[in-house]
Amino acid sequence: MTDVTAIDPFTDQATALDPYAYYDSLVREHPVYMDTRYGCAVVSGFEEALTVFRDSETFSSANVVTGPMSPFPEGVEVAGDDITELVERYRGQMAQGDQIVTFDPPTHTAHRALLMGLITPKRLQENEEFVHRLTDRQLDVVLARGGCEYIDDYAQPYTLLIIADLLGVPESDHQRLLSIMGLGEELSDSHEGGGGLHRSLSPLYDYFVERIEERRREPRGDVLTGMAMATYPDGTVPEPLEVARIASNLFAAGQETTVRLLGTALQIIADDPALQAALRADRALIPRFIEETLRTQGPVKGVFRLVRRSTTLGGVDLPAGSRVLVLHGAANRDPRQFEEPMEFRPDRPNVRRHVAFGHGVHTCPGAPLARTEVRISIERLFDRTTDIAVSEAHHGPAGARRYQYMPTFMFRGITHLHLEFS
Repeated sequence: MTDVTAIDPFTDQATALDPYAYYDSLVREHPVYMDTRYGCAVVSGFEEALTVFRDSETFSSANVVTGPMSPFPEGVEVAGDDITELVERYRGQMAQGDQIVTFDPPTHTAHRALLMGLITPKRLQENEEFVHRLTDRQLDVVLARGGCEYIDDYAQPYTLLIIADLLGVPESDHQRLLSIMGLGEELSDSHEGGGGLHRSLSPLYDYFVERIEERRREPRGDVLTGMAMATYPDGTVPEPLEVARIASNLFAAGQETTVRLLGTALQIIADDPALQAALRADRALIPRFIEETLRTQGPVKGVFRLVRRSTTLGGVDLPAGSRVLVLHGAANRDPRQFEEPMEFRPDRPNVRRHVAFGHGVHTCPGAPLARTEVRISIERLFDRTTDIAVSEAHHGPAGARRYQYMPTFMFRGITHLHLEFS
C-alpha cells in the first residue's frame, strides 16, 4: 500500500484533479504530518484545522497564498522560537501582501471592520432583490437556447455583477467591470471568462480609487459614497487605495469561488436524477444540499499559514518559520466529526459544521452572499424547468462522465459544465 505521505501535495497532478482518495487516507492516517521536502506541515484533521484557524498569534496568514514557495528574502536567517519581528519586517515582500487575506491582527481587525461595514445585513438584504432580478435576466438567455455552458454563460457574469451591485457599482458601469475581469463585452456572450483568482487586481484598484475619490468630492448618498466615507474603528480615514484593495479582493476572491460552488452544485444536481427530484419536491432541502456540497467539494481545498512561534500541533513539533497547509477539503471529511464522511448526506445533523468558508478571524465574509446566490439560482432553475441534465455530447453518458477540473492543489472546481434544460 502506498504511503500517503509520499505523495507530493503541491506537484502531483492526479491528486490535484481528484484529491478525495488522498484526503480520505490522509485524515485517517496522518491528521498532521511534516512534509520534509518543503518544511511544511500538512493539516487534514478537523480539530487540528480549527486550532490553526483560531490562533492567529501563532499561525500568521502572511503566506496564505504562496505557502512553501514564499521563503523570506535571501540572506535572512529564520532562527529562534519567535519570528514575529521578521514576519512583520518582510510581510510586504510576500505575494499579495497588500491583500486583507494576508493580514494578521491588529491590522486585519481594522480592515475587516471596514469590510464588514460595506456588507452589512441591511445591504445584503437590499442586494438580494437584485439577485432575484439578475437570476431571471441571465436565465432568460440560457433557457432560450435549451442548454448552455453553465460556467461561462451563467456563473461567471452572474456572480461578478451581484458583487458589483452589493458594492453599489452603478449598472451603467457593469459592462466595464465585466471587461476588466475578462468576461467579455456582453452579459449574454461571456465565453472568455478567465477566472478572477488568476488576474491582476490593478485595474480594479484603479476603478475603485477613481470612484472613492469622486464620491469624497461629490457625495451622492449611495453605497459608493458610504464606502468613501467609511472609517476604521479608531475613526481614522483610510486612503482611497486601502478601500479599493478591500473592494477588489471581495470581487476577485468572492466571485471566483462562488462560480466554482455554483458549477459543483449544478453538476451534482444534473448527475443525480433522484436527488434532483427530491430537491424539486421539497425546496426546504436546498439549503442543506448547499451545505453538504460545501462540505464534500468546497471551492477552496486549502490555505497556508506561517508558524510565528514554535508550537506543537497534533503531536507534531512545528518550529518557528515552518509553513502550514490546512486542507479544508480533508478536514471536512474527518470521520471523527462526520459519520460516513465520504457519503453525500444533506440530512446529516451537523451539515453546517464544515470549514469550507474557513474559521476564526479569516472566516469568509461573503459566505451569506454565496449561499444566497446558489440557493436562488437553484430555486429559479427549478421554477423554470422540469429537468436539468448533463450534456452527454460534451461529457459522456452517465457512469462514464468526462469532466475537467482546475489543475491546482488550492482550489476545487469544474472548468466547464454543459447542461441541457427541459
